[in-house]
Amino acid sequence: MHDKQLSTEELIAQDVGGRTPTGLMARSIAGLALLWSLFQLWIASPLPFIFGFGVLNDTQTRAIHLAFALLLAFLAYPAFKRSPRDRVPLLDIALGLVAAASAAYLFIFYQQLALRPGSLTTEDLITACIGIPLLLEATRRALGPPLAIIALVFLIYSLAGPYMPGLLAHRGVSFHALANHQWITTEGVFGIALGVSTSFVFLFVLFGALLERAGAGHYFIQLAFSLLGHFRGGPAKAAVLASGLTGMISGSSIANVVTTGTFTIPMMKRTGFSSEKAGAVEVASSVNGQIMPPVMGAAAFLMVEYIGMPYVEIIKHAFLPAAISYIALLYIVHLESLKLGLQPIGSAQPKPWLRRLTGLAFGAALISGISLIVYYGLGWLKPALGDYALPGIGALLAVVYLGLLKVAASVPVLPAEDPNAPLEELPETRAVLLSGLHFLLPVVVLVWCLMIERLSPGLSAFWGSVMLVIILLTQRPLLSWMRQDGSHDHGTFKDGVIDLREGLIAGARNMIGIGIATAAAGIIVGAVSQTGVGLVLADLVELLSMGNLLLMLILVAVFSLILGMGLPTTANYIVVSSLLAPVVVSLGQQNGLIVPLIAVHLFVFYFGIMADVTPPVGLASFAAAAVSKGDPIKTGLVAFFYSLRTAALPFLFIFNTDLLLINVDFWHGVLIFVVATVAMLIFAAGTQGFFLVRSRWYESVLLLLVAFSLFRPGFWMDMLHDPYRDIPPAQLAQALDSVEDGSSLRVRVRGEDKVGDPREFVVLLPVPAGADGQARLDKLGLMTYEDGDKVLIDSVAFGSSAAEAGLEFDQQILSVRAPTERWAKEWMWLPALLLFGLVVWLQRRRKAS
Repeated sequence: MHDKQLSTEELIAQDVGGRTPTGLMARSIAGLALLWSLFQLWIASPLPFIFGFGVLNDTQTRAIHLAFALLLAFLAYPAFKRSPRDRVPLLDIALGLVAAASAAYLFIFYQQLALRPGSLTTEDLITACIGIPLLLEATRRALGPPLAIIALVFLIYSLAGPYMPGLLAHRGVSFHALANHQWITTEGVFGIALGVSTSFVFLFVLFGALLERAGAGHYFIQLAFSLLGHFRGGPAKAAVLASGLTGMISGSSIANVVTTGTFTIPMMKRTGFSSEKAGAVEVASSVNGQIMPPVMGAAAFLMVEYIGMPYVEIIKHAFLPAAISYIALLYIVHLESLKLGLQPIGSAQPKPWLRRLTGLAFGAALISGISLIVYYGLGWLKPALGDYALPGIGALLAVVYLGLLKVAASVPVLPAEDPNAPLEELPETRAVLLSGLHFLLPVVVLVWCLMIERLSPGLSAFWGSVMLVIILLTQRPLLSWMRQDGSHDHGTFKDGVIDLREGLIAGARNMIGIGIATAAAGIIVGAVSQTGVGLVLADLVELLSMGNLLLMLILVAVFSLILGMGLPTTANYIVVSSLLAPVVVSLGQQNGLIVPLIAVHLFVFYFGIMADVTPPVGLASFAAAAVSKGDPIKTGLVAFFYSLRTAALPFLFIFNTDLLLINVDFWHGVLIFVVATVAMLIFAAGTQGFFLVRSRWYESVLLLLVAFSLFRPGFWMDMLHDPYRDIPPAQLAQALDSVEDGSSLRVRVRGEDKVGDPREFVVLLPVPAGADGQARLDKLGLMTYEDGDKVLIDSVAFGSSAAEAGLEFDQQILSVRAPTERWAKEWMWLPALLLFGLVVWLQRRRKAS
């Protein structure tokens, strides 16, 4: 495995393009990348509709998007390790042009294809037969063999269905049908995944590249070091914070490792962390960036399409687990620092707790105050300005931008990044903070458009990128002009143009792998829809789990880890969600566990990205080991150990959806956040074997028990008092009459699945408002009748609550369970906290002695 270790420069090149040619070819690749970024900005903007030309539909934009990605993949990535990296062979140029033409076929002949849906011509078949193999080859070059092999297996499975053994057999797909489904329609390669890459992902990756080019990445790292460097293990804590800030907008955990890691890993090593632990901290924090809203490695935008849930809702549900996971990682780093006996950096000592809390409270109050002023100020300004709202808000942004630049010009220039510089002094927080406040303006614009204006993610990223373009073009000359003492020359407008050009090129090169990955993952999605392999996988998991719910979830988690090996975050999510999310839903229903779809998708997503950490194919761990010069397998093992909290969270929020803030009011949400954070910190202490002092084995067990009880108080309360009471199915109307509006009945029914096989499952039937039980039953759109001792469904109104729950004609109602009155499950927190107090007392007594 050690032969995989590369230099940092080689890793960065591998992540954004494997070749570094010179001369005309380098300019050609840069020109194509620039053209791709400009095309994406054009289709995301309102300009095509304003000028009345260049308006393209989804299929056309996807075809052009993939054509760019394929051409650049063959130009930027060599075929083999021994292939030349300083030039592009003619064969690769030819392959790139042919692949791009195959993708552009859907754009060029769109009208003809639209007039003959499903009617495959010889030209269509030849194009598909050329395009699919070239896409697989581009995938192999850009992302390595795993995704290409998985896609190829699914293509073979589609054709060889009738020859498969028992459980895996299906009726098979003809060669013509396969070519049509995968390449000519929008069910396969050109499906939802590539559409999300075209519409949303590219713009957010470009936003991140422009922000990095503007200097925000260096600013975030310096800010993290100035805030946390004075503590024990300060560089490691700063690495967590900096990677969190950059990871939120990064589309790749590997890219995050090799950018922030080049600065943070050497500093961690110098303070006393081993090579493996320094790399593991960077890996754990970079991978965690993929679960942190607003971007979540582009999975958030895919969830919008797959779940049909508004983007803002997905961010709300994903925020709490990601936040407490990051807080716990900071605590793990703190515990490691205590175990290693590390001391703070520099002569400055940390402030007392009271002063720190006061400063934190003041900062939170200031941010809240500014947020309220912006929210209500703009809320008042927009109606007041009417048609002039856009130019008025633009002028206001310009004034704020100039004011923040003036503030930045009044403080010393940030030192250049040098990971080998002595760690004797840390930058002053106030000076660092003031030097880059203008970098927050594009983020404010992005969040405002997403959260307040409720614009699409693509259009929101476009307006954020417009703000970034203005900053890139103007910050250098304005800062040079505003520094009246002439102490530093920031550059000219021409330098800003160069920054913009390089940022646009970097954004497009970062997107090559993601664009190719979403297209290749589309093959898998297309095969699932064409063959019904999802049902086969559900049968396989059910067979292996023997009907045990927890074992079923563990198997799904393991499958997600295996499927995610070697895949980038976006492709990873597409593969595991299309294959395994339906499995969790259907098998959960059969076992009486009703899981919201967002919880299922987050479950498989969390375990999919864990593959970036887990040996033997943890790509992020290999990247970190290349920077730290440590052992990649050991780095991966330590990183996995640090990431146990991330692995535990999906199981917890599957069984306790309060952690995802589902059907939770504001104050209850605040309470859950506080308790869940405390629980996660206790869990981290239990897994690390260290709390106030080194824990004895039974103390670690008690800490884990306390953490579990705080996360899942309902587990113990259900043992003390069943939350439901059984009601005979014939008394369904009476059951509806005796429960409160807004509650739910658990109804177990027997019916048939999509292929006619019998199955039992549980549905949650919402209780509507009504005068009596029969009126409520009518509102549900449900009619039943008795056949001997059986209760059967007579009819289900179309579009009714009963239909949405999954009830259908002729299903048998086996049981009905109504909620009972009992103590709130949160009372179980009290004995858990008492047990925690016992551990604290034991360790304080030992520490004192």
